[in-house]
Amino acid sequence: MKQKISFVTWMANLHINFFTLRNGVLVGTDKAGNRYYTEKSPRKGAKRVRRWVIYNGEPEASKVPPEWHGWLHHTVNEPLPENSPFHRPWQKEHQPNLTGTLQAYRPSGHVFEGSQRARATGDYEPWTPS
Repeated sequence: MKQKISFVTWMANLHINFFTLRNGVLVGTDKAGNRYYTEKSPRKGAKRVRRWVIYNGEPEASKVPPEWHGWLHHTVNEPLPENSPFHRPWQKEHQPNLTGTLQAYRPSGHVFEGSQRARATGDYEPWTPS
């Protein structure tokens, strides 16, 4: 099911895409399809060049993997390449924050999991008047 977008969101996307077309240089993309841009020429009096991301799909900041996060925030000058010594084979793939989605973690005693938690020694027992 395709979600309806408001006129304000549509106009904002139009503005961002127009700004990117006029002023942006594509630096690269990540595995999720997010595209990363930098300014063609620095602004007058600016200390740093602007960097931004155009998200693939819904804009969610936690979709940005660590190597691109560092680049966006001017921590590193170039994003880490795939064959970087900082990428280890035992590391898990980057995942965006899944809180509030159907894929969110829920422990076995969670109400939405439909199961009961095992009783513990310090469990609460409600007071009943005698």
